[in-house]
Amino acid sequence: MTKRILITGGGGFLGRYVLEQCLEKGHQVGNLARGDYPFLEQLSVTQHRGSLEERRFVFESVEGYDAVIHVAAKAGFWGRRDDFWGPNVRGTENLVEACIKHGIRQFVFTSSPSVIFSGAPQSGCDESLPYPDHFESPYPESKAASEKLVLDANCESFMTCSLRPHLIFGPRDPHLLPKVLQRAATGNLIQVGPGTNRVDLTYVEDAARAHLLALERLTPGSPVCGSSYFITQDEPVELWPWVGSLLKELRLPPIKKRIPLGLGRAIGGFLEVSHRILSLQSEPRLTRFLASELAQDHFYNIEKAKTELDYQPGFNMAEALEKTLPFLRTLF
Repeated sequence: MTKRILITGGGGFLGRYVLEQCLEKGHQVGNLARGDYPFLEQLSVTQHRGSLEERRFVFESVEGYDAVIHVAAKAGFWGRRDDFWGPNVRGTENLVEACIKHGIRQFVFTSSPSVIFSGAPQSGCDESLPYPDHFESPYPESKAASEKLVLDANCESFMTCSLRPHLIFGPRDPHLLPKVLQRAATGNLIQVGPGTNRVDLTYVEDAARAHLLALERLTPGSPVCGSSYFITQDEPVELWPWVGSLLKELRLPPIKKRIPLGLGRAIGGFLEVSHRILSLQSEPRLTRFLASELAQDHFYNIEKAKTELDYQPGFNMAEALEKTLPFLRTLF
């Protein structure tokens, strides 16, 4: 059944794949974003240009759609809490309230596994893991608040769910792998921890497809309504050997600097304090949150997504990386 779907952040990395897959399914698509994307005009996508924090703009933009896929967010491991809270929490609140007012019945939210990251290793955890009492970064704190807002709004007339794709990579990636590889290329990539931690990743085409599967299953009485789901390739890798093999494939310098987690967290804490005191706008090279992420396990059980969303990765990790390498080679 053809739907009128509004996507937020449809010009971004994941959002663009979601948008393209919606078009492939024959849906009518609109994009709500701060930026202007000329390539979307060629795809006959209606563009709503503005901020999610502008309540009136959001209420006007959502009118006439059947469903919303909310991908847009401010991401990052460092920054002022208010800089994340505005777009991520107040923006989501505006969007949810606008949907309810205009009778939009389906709402898929892009979240993150970091919403349940407590600082401890996470090895095969499922969705029963609670939100932590404390966050070491404003990004996961704001995403957790947004996710709770979305799931709490679920009801018979407004069906919602939340997806938690982990470390998305693939062609057109402007964030994850290019930043890691750039650090390696300049000799600034430091291994934190012994290097044996296992980590999940998610290929972007599969992450996008999970959103469409969720939308299709947001129906009255479905267990998907009001639920959250981890989304991964279901094939965790040993992070640092995997990065090392990628560097070799791209003929980039190998990692030579290694520090233990305790030292990494101490350095991260020092840099956080220094940046606050000096009011530096740049991201610290390391934070406590980032050090823990780089050194510890974080991989997840996706059985719930398999059972309730009928989600299965379309590519194994080797295939996903093979599809990504041509893009990465254009960068380095």
